Amino acid sequence: MKKNEIFTIPNILTLIRLLAIPVLARLIYMGKPYDILAFIFFLGIWLTDMLDGYIARKYDQITEFGKLFDPFVDKVFQLTTAVMMYLVGKLPLWIPLLIAAKELVMLCGGLLLLRRFNTVVPARWYGKLATVLFVLAFAVLFFLPREYIWLTNYIFIPPLFFSLFSYVGYGLNYLKVRQQEMAKREETRDQQL
Repeated sequence: MKKNEIFTIPNILTLIRLLAIPVLARLIYMGKPYDILAFIFFLGIWLTDMLDGYIARKYDQITEFGKLFDPFVDKVFQLTTAVMMYLVGKLPLWIPLLIAAKELVMLCGGLLLLRRFNTVVPARWYGKLATVLFVLAFAVLFFLPREYIWLTNYIFIPPLFFSLFSYVGYGLNYLKVRQQEMAKREETRDQQL
C-alpha cells in the first residue's frame, strides 16, 4: 500500500462519517421525536470511526492523508455534537467552548509539526481514551431527562480531565519531536562543516 494514497477503505469510511455529521446535527436540532434516530447516527459515526481505524491497521491501509483526515473528522464530530447539544439546551456553554479551544490548540500544534518538521504525531492511548469518554458522555445526553440536565456539569469532568491530560501528553510529544528535529538539523550542519 502506498502511504500517499487517498482512496482507501478507511479514508472512504472517514468521508462517510464526515458527510453524516450534518445529518446528525439536524436530527439533534429537531429534538424529541428524533432523539433515537439522532443517537443511532451518533453511534454509527463513532462505530465507523473504530472500524476505519481497525481496517487501516489490520490491512496496512494507513496513509499520510488518513493520519490527518481521521482526527480532523473526529474533531468536527465532537465539536458539532457539543454545539448542537448546547443549542438544544442539553449542555452548558462552557463545555463546547472548552472543547473548541482544546481542538484549536491541537489543530494548530499538529499543523505546526507538519509544516516545520514534516511530522504527524499519531494518536496515543490517552487521546483515544479522552475520545471514548467524550462519546460516552455525549451518549448519555441523548437519554438524560431535562430535569437532570444539571448533571452534565459532572458527566463531562472525566472526559475533560483526560482531554487535558492528552493535551499535555501531545504537548510533550511536540517538544520531543521538536528536540529530535533540531538535533538532526544540528548534526547535518556539523557534518557539512
